[in-house]
Amino acid sequence: MNIIHLSPVEDDEPTPADLAGIEREWPLLAAELELLDAEIAFINAGPAGSVLDRRRVRRAQRRVLEIGREVADHEPESEDAA
Repeated sequence: MNIIHLSPVEDDEPTPADLAGIEREWPLLAAELELLDAEIAFINAGPAGSVLDRRRVRRAQRRVLEIGREVADHEPESEDAA
């Protein structure tokens, strides 16, 4: 017996606009994953973390900011903005 009553979703496929949005933001997502990897490696290194480990984190942070600005600059204008 299913206790969660959900109506079936008829059109659960992404629209071309959804896919274009994902494609547009993919470089930012990849940069954020790179930052996460660098932070995890730095944390796991503990007291043995080196200057190079910290530099890798800073470089990844800078990359996220750069790509975030690029994505924001190329975002289509909202219809609500006037």
